[in-house]
Amino acid sequence: MEPPVILCCLGQVGSHVLAYLRKAGAPVVVVDNRCASNDPRLGGAPLISGDCRQPEVLRRAGVTQARGVLILSSDDLVNISAVLSVRHLNPDTRVVVRLFNQNLFRGLSKAVPHVVPLSTSALAGPLLALTALTGDTLGTFTLEDGRRQVMDCRVRDHSPLQGRTVAEVADRYQSLVLAHLPARGPGRFLSEVDAGARLEVGDQFIMCGEPHALAPLLEEGGEEILPHLRWAGWLRRTGRMIWRTLAEVDLAVKICTTALLSVVLASTLVYYFGVHKSLADALYRTISVMATGADMGEQELTLPWQKVFVSVLRVAGATLLAAFTAIVTNFLLRARLGGVLEIRRIPDGGHIIVCGLSNLGFRVVEELLRGGERVVVIEQDRDSGFLSAARRLGSAVIIGDSTVLEVLRQAHAATARAVVATTDSELANLEICLLARELNPRQRVVLRLSDSPLAEKLREAANIRFALSIPVLAAPAFVAALFGNRVQSVFLVGGRLLAVVELAVQPDDPFLNGQSVRALAVDYRLLPVAVTGAEGTLHGSPLEARLAPGDRLTAVTALSDLERLLRREPGHQKKG
Repeated sequence: MEPPVILCCLGQVGSHVLAYLRKAGAPVVVVDNRCASNDPRLGGAPLISGDCRQPEVLRRAGVTQARGVLILSSDDLVNISAVLSVRHLNPDTRVVVRLFNQNLFRGLSKAVPHVVPLSTSALAGPLLALTALTGDTLGTFTLEDGRRQVMDCRVRDHSPLQGRTVAEVADRYQSLVLAHLPARGPGRFLSEVDAGARLEVGDQFIMCGEPHALAPLLEEGGEEILPHLRWAGWLRRTGRMIWRTLAEVDLAVKICTTALLSVVLASTLVYYFGVHKSLADALYRTISVMATGADMGEQELTLPWQKVFVSVLRVAGATLLAAFTAIVTNFLLRARLGGVLEIRRIPDGGHIIVCGLSNLGFRVVEELLRGGERVVVIEQDRDSGFLSAARRLGSAVIIGDSTVLEVLRQAHAATARAVVATTDSELANLEICLLARELNPRQRVVLRLSDSPLAEKLREAANIRFALSIPVLAAPAFVAALFGNRVQSVFLVGGRLLAVVELAVQPDDPFLNGQSVRALAVDYRLLPVAVTGAEGTLHGSPLEARLAPGDRLTAVTALSDLERLLRREPGHQKKG
């Protein structure tokens, strides 16, 4: 009997992980203290009711013979306690644990062997960023020369892709076609894809390539045309900064400043017309009397009204200057005008707006900036720990509420390339989406949600195509981690579970050493993505390569074939 996989905590992430494991055909035992035995999410999987931290509960689940353990609660302390319990009962089994705390995340895998900590925000961040850039993203993985993206593409009405062959599309965008699901007829996957098949309206095809190479597919596939980066002129940006600076000033400062300037102006005119001074002398006398109260050796003030005027000016000057100093000092202590300078760094269009600098939001910002995009962040909390880091990385930051229409206008949401709503409030994210659509009905909005059914309803009923559920995005990575470090990503295509696997060629491995990649592709129905040499260079044509010690083969294969590949089972033999 095949050893089971133990899944602890059937929450939002756990239920999606269970669905992927069932697709993979792996036997699963669920441990949960809240789930009922008739819960439809179980799908027939055995349930052990109890606390996953208790050794007796883990023994009943079969942890001593388990193939692997997934610990997916939303409490870091519970998860760490469960990890230690599992490690005590079975020192060798692989444990994949969900963690939020980044310090624990970095230290746990070093302190406890065979433990893989994963963060949902770290997993979902790149997917949200790539969705904002290129549309439907199924998964990502990394090669020596950068990130690769797996993207879902569809041929829509009046698309230039109509009539082109699969091979032509792959060559044009320097990408691989992982699957072709025609509107009429059965789907083809990996090496079975017919390169000569012509695309028709309604066809779906899965592409794998570099994000910047896949981005033009949005326009070719009939998607919305995203605006390119645009900057206003220097004069216009400086004017915006000055206007924003004045708008930030308190009313008390404006009143006091107006009163002070009015007195200076009136006094200058009195000196000019009444005492017959030049304008320069009149202004000089006014400032001197108001600032110091001294008579400046005045001998010509012989008329009574002139003496009264100077006396009143001295009192008014002392009062106004004291009030002005106090009010302005108080304002400067409270105000944070550094954000005013951010106005000059906001493009007129073609940028990406990230609303909410949460842990997930910061991951999205990092990924976008790494890809060379211009990012504008809107964050309500002035004390957010990610603000200084986001500014240091190069993004413009606006302190404000993203659910206020004027704040979105200030960020130029109507002409932005995309708006990504990543606040911790799902209601606020939905509100941001609707406001952005109000500014631009064709605006691409990527919406972060936890509730998977709600995300699906928004996509179907409200035409919010990029309402994404974080548990759905993160679940494949937990499944991939269960199969070891060699599996980089897992994604579901047309009902089939595909995996991106990296195989290192060892000198004493007769199965891979000296083997032709083309032969491996035929025997194990895999699609080679890249062959990386021992020196870190990529082979120009991976299908024609012959593996040598130190090489690394990255390929996409069905999860069912992956098991045979990892166990080094013989390939399919053709009958002659």
